[in-house]
Amino acid sequence: MAYLNEAVWELYEGVASAEDVDTAAKLGLNHPMGPLALADLIGLDVVLAIMKSLYQRTNNEKYLPCPLIEKMVKKSKLGRKTKEGFYEYL
Repeated sequence: MAYLNEAVWELYEGVASAEDVDTAAKLGLNHPMGPLALADLIGLDVVLAIMKSLYQRTNNEKYLPCPLIEKMVKKSKLGRKTKEGFYEYL
């Protein structure tokens, strides 16, 4: 989860686009999919709930959810299941 959260922070802070974050993970780490695409697949509401739970249990800031995830969940942009998250799905 920390990996997903860090990827969202990169996007939130304008360091890179969603596509660039995912491409870097796929090419640089040889992952089959990038962290933002993975978060969309899992569901941003599920990702947020897991991060909040991990943060409450550990008090480790790496699990403190990026505000962008909370904002997207409030707007019901939950990923593939709502056809919109970090990417749009048809």
